[in-house]
Amino acid sequence: MKIRVRMGKASRKTRGVIATTAILSLLYGCAGGGSDGGVGLASDGQSPDPVVLDFPIAYVKRPVIDDPDMMLPQPDIRELVTFELGANLFVRDRASPSTADVNVTEEILGQLGDIKDVEISYEGDKVVFAMRGPADENLDLDDEDQPTWNVWEYEIATQVLRRVITSDITAEAGHDISPHYLPDGRIIFSSTRQRQSSAILLDEGKPQFPALDEDRNEPAFLLHVMNPDGSDVHQVSFNQSHDMDPSVLANGQVVFSRWDNYGNNGIHLYKMNPDGTQLELLYGAMSHDTGTNGDEIHFLQAREHPDGQLMALLKPFNGTDDGGDIAFIDTVNYVENTQPTAANAGALNGPAQTPATNNNIVTGTPLSPGGRYKNAFPLWDGTNRVFVSWSQCRLVETDAQGVANIVPCTDDRLADPNAVPADPLYGVWLYDITQNTQLPVVPPVEGTLVTEIVASQPRPLAPVIFDEDGSSFTLDPDLVLEGVGVLHIRSVYDFDGADAAPGGIATVSDPAQTTADERPARFIRLVKAVSMPDEDVYDFDNSAFGRSAAQGMKEILGYAPVEPDGSVMIKVPANVAFTISVLDAQGRRITPRHENWLQMRPGEVKECSGCHVPNQGVSHGRSEAFDSIYGGATADGLPFPNTDPAIFADFGETMAQARARLSCGTDNCNSLSPSVHVRFDDVWTDPGLRAPDPSIALNYTDLTTQAPTSTGCLATWSNLCRITINYIDNIHPLWEVPRQIIDPNDGVTVLQDNTCTVCHNNRDIANMIQVPAAQLELTGGISIDDPDYLTSYRELMFTDNEQILDMDALVDRTIEVGIDPDTGDPILQTVPVAPAMSVAGANASDTFFSRFAPGGTHAGYLTDAELRLISEWLDIGGQYYNNPFDAPEN
Repeated sequence: MKIRVRMGKASRKTRGVIATTAILSLLYGCAGGGSDGGVGLASDGQSPDPVVLDFPIAYVKRPVIDDPDMMLPQPDIRELVTFELGANLFVRDRASPSTADVNVTEEILGQLGDIKDVEISYEGDKVVFAMRGPADENLDLDDEDQPTWNVWEYEIATQVLRRVITSDITAEAGHDISPHYLPDGRIIFSSTRQRQSSAILLDEGKPQFPALDEDRNEPAFLLHVMNPDGSDVHQVSFNQSHDMDPSVLANGQVVFSRWDNYGNNGIHLYKMNPDGTQLELLYGAMSHDTGTNGDEIHFLQAREHPDGQLMALLKPFNGTDDGGDIAFIDTVNYVENTQPTAANAGALNGPAQTPATNNNIVTGTPLSPGGRYKNAFPLWDGTNRVFVSWSQCRLVETDAQGVANIVPCTDDRLADPNAVPADPLYGVWLYDITQNTQLPVVPPVEGTLVTEIVASQPRPLAPVIFDEDGSSFTLDPDLVLEGVGVLHIRSVYDFDGADAAPGGIATVSDPAQTTADERPARFIRLVKAVSMPDEDVYDFDNSAFGRSAAQGMKEILGYAPVEPDGSVMIKVPANVAFTISVLDAQGRRITPRHENWLQMRPGEVKECSGCHVPNQGVSHGRSEAFDSIYGGATADGLPFPNTDPAIFADFGETMAQARARLSCGTDNCNSLSPSVHVRFDDVWTDPGLRAPDPSIALNYTDLTTQAPTSTGCLATWSNLCRITINYIDNIHPLWEVPRQIIDPNDGVTVLQDNTCTVCHNNRDIANMIQVPAAQLELTGGISIDDPDYLTSYRELMFTDNEQILDMDALVDRTIEVGIDPDTGDPILQTVPVAPAMSVAGANASDTFFSRFAPGGTHAGYLTDAELRLISEWLDIGGQYYNNPFDAPEN
């Protein structure tokens, strides 16, 4: 069996000759950093019993295996399945170095298991944690037949240890980690089970499987809740990468770390109710450059401190021996380190983050003068003390006799460019924030790591936020039964608290001042992530993504018109990760891609102010981030200015709210339902003032080729409707549709043939070799440049070489760019031809679409419905396939 152990690079060269006695004399003799500061140790640091707290503690202890052939590289915080051996859970009756500890998991694990994510109950009587093992010694540790991570519970008074999910089959159905007690006694945890997501895959006609994270490295861990006996396991978060480290805030909500891989590839803090409703960003999306000297850090293990601030561990993805710095974060008043909430704008400037200790911690690599922290657990006794798992800074130094010794870091030693870091030596310490002292509780011992600790100390019980099921006034029971939520955007013209509408929202919403054609925002598109299987479920080639895999695969859930004031109310399928795009009258995206996954729970109504300006260094996605600049209707019972008086508003309502309220009373809330078609009818203009604006109907039913959705969805939208666009099935056939103009006099003579493949072909109608029109070949054969794609896709999406006809053959055109100084021969270079389409979207593909615009050379060749189909396909990424199970299997 391959025992997988993590060690630092330096120790791989020196461990066999390290004098272990050196560290024993240093354990209590040095502070946390170099000469420029560190925590103070009590008295001389040698007290045999420097701290005694009369309550039990539980912690994880694991060995460092001394074998260079059995080591893992530096851990990555995005890899959660990793299995290392030797860890056990220990309990002490008192928090004292002299108190004997008891190994409570040894009987089950021996030295063949792993433990992490230890948590304590509110009453302090139970410990819950993730445990994996015992390992099968006949298998490699990464073998899929090894035991999975399971949630276990230990009752301190009775010394009873039990797996929360008792059934072996159910327990092994997924990896379960990061458990935390909810105030009602249930357990919230992170799991690859993906219970609700898997059920939706079945509804979509796909097999059930745990979807991979967006790096396609391991199954995504998402938040689930279960009863204390392991029953009623259900999923409550729907990210496409990991959601982890949940803990409960004083108000009963859950704070957790979310890996937002789609957008800025960072791990920041989110909050939600325990049932997954009211999920929103809490902190940190734009604060990843707040490490030492601007180093990149991420936010993990957030816990609420008794003073109301969050304590979180800050560290990079990898490279710091799995340690980092502990910080206080004022999430009450801040969204980002220097971005206050809307209520504090102009009054507070930050920073929101402050170090929790006075150690000289460096968050980057490879050395930190003050050592590093791996875990922190605050005490709720009013003393402002925190249990920490901490390793001091250590170096490997070779003496004159060639013997390697571990020595503490000093400024002089750290100044040596050849300084070699030693392995970390994590032990448990009690850090007094007020006094800036740090006392040993579980002293570090060479060859052993103590990585997590919790204290069996009661703390205030947070209020219970009950799950919503449609029986209360906060959720609509009809929406619950329909399996949808409702998204309300007050105005898409509200950009981070600024009115971005031409002339202002009051102007664009008034039909007497602005026609529909003059409004930039006309439709909204709901875009859904497509779950990726691992190769054991379905092994497809990366070429299935097409020109770029950056957008993954996407499906479209539906469309709805944007009301004149920029407001939208639209039903969204519950329990899926989705995002939104704002479109123009042609159904083309006019805003940057919204690269954050949203979710709706059944019956939930979620409101946001508006949109976000990307790359401006400010966060959106939290309700307190900005005040809405659009107040809605200014009076009760009156229509909006110059609109149809049949649609009257209540004070503060947006146009979408007013329309939804009336439609729910008369036509089964039809105004809330999306459509697979892109349609607009003017319901707002007062016919007594002017004629209504022209309708728009970009319908799939007008296609002569295969529609990318089901027949049922063409007629009536439901929460299971999906628009799945594969290039081979839905886009390429457009180039082969006959587009002939027939002489009306005889009904037979072809006056003009506008079929795409007639001109965009390397052979003319007489089958003679020709240069394809505009250097663009749209035929359906396999590309000679890339056999994974049809010729038409390769030509449209990739840079190509300009060709000419030479002796009845197509050859690349070359031009002279210089003279070879050695031979005097001309230096020739091919002439590139830029692709006509871009994965950045339809409006970035002007080379193609300009031909079909009014006055363009191809005006009228493609129908509006066909141009809409091409536009939406490009807007979501121009993928070759958008269903992995439609792609060929390797």
